[in-house]
Amino acid sequence: MQDLKGLKELYFDKFIEWLIDFAPKLLLALAILIIGFWLVKIITNTTRKIMKRYKVEPTLATFSINLLHVFLKFIVVLATIMKLGIVKESMIVSAVAAMAFAIGMALQGSLGNFAGGIIIMAFKPYKVGDLIESQGIFGEVQEIQIFNTVLLTPSGKTAYIPNGALSNGNIINFTTRGKFRVELSIGISYNANIQKVKEIILEVMKKNPNILDNPAPAVSVKELADSSVNLSIRPWTTPKKYWDVYFDTLEECKIALDKAGIEIPFPQRDVHLYEHKLK
Repeated sequence: MQDLKGLKELYFDKFIEWLIDFAPKLLLALAILIIGFWLVKIITNTTRKIMKRYKVEPTLATFSINLLHVFLKFIVVLATIMKLGIVKESMIVSAVAAMAFAIGMALQGSLGNFAGGIIIMAFKPYKVGDLIESQGIFGEVQEIQIFNTVLLTPSGKTAYIPNGALSNGNIINFTTRGKFRVELSIGISYNANIQKVKEIILEVMKKNPNILDNPAPAVSVKELADSSVNLSIRPWTTPKKYWDVYFDTLEECKIALDKAGIEIPFPQRDVHLYEHKLK
């Protein structure tokens, strides 16, 4: 019993001794971690302000700051581990190499998205604020992140599209020219005066301040359908005003045509009845 008590005291003394020796390293490592993260925040905020001052393109600024933030935090964590002295530097290097290989194998898609982000930044098929369509999604570019591009759809939904898919797929940029043609279709009765209807619709579009004069809006016969003569209505506007023009034009044309007594028919079918007399 006395030997067991003496063994416990021996181990306790050794633990206290180790703790006294290790405590300065632990405190210094915590200081490196806390001060390091604080410095990372200051550096990234300062970089953001400098880029804003020199009017660096928002797309490039956001992408660069995100990349810098991740890299600096990795350096701080690595320095903290090395300061603790729990493992040797050679072991850390080997572990980082093995981890990088494992992550590279597991995140092949993510690395492809990262490379896609680099390509997007280099060739700039779009930038923050542009209205684009890709991968079946239409919306305004809110942010270009390291791996994804964030779009805001007309219905107010936030869409995250992988940069790899964007860089390898088709992209329609509606903002590049600064002008956007709205495609509308309205059907009128076969009895209606087409020229009069065109004049009414053109007058409606002329009064809309969101519709551009150059190129001029146009109205033409698109199709002779089963129940109606379908007209193609093509006003031009800025990308930001697309949906305003789309909905306002439809509503204002309906009101103007109703006021003029022009019928907008619905699908219908004529049925002919024949009397058959039995002999």
